[in-house]
Amino acid sequence: MISSILLTGLLAAASTASASTIPTKRSTGVIQCPIILNGLVATTKTPTDFDSYATSPFNPDYIRGSEAFSTTLKFPNVTNSRFDNATYKAVEVTIDDASIFQEQNGFRRAGLQIQGDTNTDGPGTTGVRTLHWSVKQDAERALNLTHEYLNVWHETSDYSANQFNFEAGTIIGTSGSDKNNFKILNRQNTLVWSTTIDASAWQNFAVTLDFDKNTLQVYYSTRDEPLAAVTTALANDNSGDGQYQIGILKKPTGTSDVVNSGYQETGIDEGQIYGGLFLEDSASGCISL
Repeated sequence: MISSILLTGLLAAASTASASTIPTKRSTGVIQCPIILNGLVATTKTPTDFDSYATSPFNPDYIRGSEAFSTTLKFPNVTNSRFDNATYKAVEVTIDDASIFQEQNGFRRAGLQIQGDTNTDGPGTTGVRTLHWSVKQDAERALNLTHEYLNVWHETSDYSANQFNFEAGTIIGTSGSDKNNFKILNRQNTLVWSTTIDASAWQNFAVTLDFDKNTLQVYYSTRDEPLAAVTTALANDNSGDGQYQIGILKKPTGTSDVVNSGYQETGIDEGQIYGGLFLEDSASGCISL
């Protein structure tokens, strides 16, 4: 007979092991097209790997404040997103009061730029490209949806516009949009599609930019379901080169100069979990669903 003391110890050990083990549900998504920019995070990566060009899939210097990525990126205990498998894991971008990029004092910002994505004449702004990302919410680091958030976007090389925005929260200067929805906007900042933010499930997105025909198309699914088109190929101005931005840009409130001033509460501790980050070549209609 196992003594009560030994049994208690075994149960405690099992509980600790369970809490520290990332769920290993294998997703069924298959990448079917050539990868142009690879932001998939290998399960072997450690925090300090993200501080070096030699070991990080992302630029270790951008986009962040004074804090190194090894101190702000997290590896959450979640199941795999649709295009991650036993080889890849999720990464969480977090922001706090010190998340000030360069001298943009109005923003709280941290983000990922996939290595190889250059600002001019880059591989991400020619032909037909599809950016994939999945997001999951962290209940302990919830976004404050009274603010406007840019989570994924493509910014032109002169920083004057975005070819598209993937946003959450309260969009400044607009009415009628639900702060609890994820929203995709085109270059003119016109809403083209939205969906409710799911508090618990993975949500999978893809945006195809056709740089030859100047169109944008959105794909979406939840959990491990295949992506499906939720818009047609919509006219969009995709000119201006630039780079893909993935992470959190939290705008302030109470100002018309959002870059430099405005209200941000103190004690910020927010995060967005990402998985399945990659840009593929969608020539000839190739889309990983």
